[in-house]
Amino acid sequence: MNQERVTAVYLVETPYSLEKAAASIAGEQSTGTFTAVPGETDALKALHGAVVESIEPLEEADAPSLPGAKTPTNHDGKYRRGIVKVSFPLHNFGPSIPNLMSAVAGNLYELQELSGLRLLDLELPDAFAARYPGPKFGIEGTRKLTGVYNRPILGTIVKPSVGLSMEELSALVERLALAGMDFIKDDELNANPPYAPLEHKVKAVMTAVERAADRTGKKLMYAFNITGDYDELKRGHDLVVAAGGNCVMVSILSVGLSGLTALNRYSEVPIHGHRNQWGMLTRSPLLGIEFTAYQKLCRLAGADHLHVNGLQSKFYESDASVVRSIEACTAPLFGGYATLPVVSSAQWAGTAPATYAATRTVDVMHLAGGGMLAHPDGPAAGFESMKLGWEAAVQGIPLERYAAQHPALQRAIEKYGKG
Repeated sequence: MNQERVTAVYLVETPYSLEKAAASIAGEQSTGTFTAVPGETDALKALHGAVVESIEPLEEADAPSLPGAKTPTNHDGKYRRGIVKVSFPLHNFGPSIPNLMSAVAGNLYELQELSGLRLLDLELPDAFAARYPGPKFGIEGTRKLTGVYNRPILGTIVKPSVGLSMEELSALVERLALAGMDFIKDDELNANPPYAPLEHKVKAVMTAVERAADRTGKKLMYAFNITGDYDELKRGHDLVVAAGGNCVMVSILSVGLSGLTALNRYSEVPIHGHRNQWGMLTRSPLLGIEFTAYQKLCRLAGADHLHVNGLQSKFYESDASVVRSIEACTAPLFGGYATLPVVSSAQWAGTAPATYAATRTVDVMHLAGGGMLAHPDGPAAGFESMKLGWEAAVQGIPLERYAAQHPALQRAIEKYGKG
């Protein structure tokens, strides 16, 4: 029988042999359990069993990466690591993201045979594309709405994150819009709080956006944080669209991939996907999930923009990991599903050259909070410095040399480049 299959790629650590660990993964997540049961016939296993496709041994460790692993009798003290590929029959769970995750992750992280486990990648059959249409806007749709081409979409985050009155927020947004910003987003901490209900926020922000657009001829994109329960997502989205808004934002790990999927079904504007809480899934190198795998699920579910952290950022993640995340977001998936990588965290004009040198693309959204708002000459100069930083990067001109002819960039280097 010709079966469509999903292939999951794992980094495994085990006090047993890699072969035993791989067999435990395949059995636990398909037809097997801790002991043989009468119904697990050879015919059933042939039709529904997961298959170990390959095992690539890596180095050994002298101590377990995770607690709770049991060791075999006469254990030699070594913990073996390797890359294990396991394929699962699609008909076990169907083209369903929630049930896919139960199959490829499920109880695996609790198996005593494993002292480390990380889901590195997923290879998905076309049946997922048939069920999940992916981003409605993506890179090109976002460029069309913002009118920004041939450079990154540049923007900022509302700061202070929480506490601004509606009058203060409106004034800030208008000032930033008049400064030329392409994009502004709510902070992930601020969605629909009692002190600033979303309905009031939308009115305050859109009044400022439209007033600035009347003066400049440019309507910036504002991502309203509508994170909440399913019914709140719908109400928040409809509220933004009715007011003339052009973007909504959700914290993906808060609403879940099913929440993102539901929002994408009716969304009329781009969905800005924030990945706050991501560190708890990925910070340990022998636990969790690699962004390469996770971003595929986010793209399937409909994220038009997806946060990837930033180079030289304030977070633990290495620059190499951020670069892999950017590349993953723009890698082909089902012939489309393009999502815009969002580079953020301690960013300023001086991080543009490193970002471009590592990725060779301008198809990113580059956000700077303090890196724009705290510019010595104000946010307009901060925005200008970001554009200049990218101009220098793309043209291959050293930042300091380019800054000699551009005061906004020079002032940014003086403020932010001393750390």
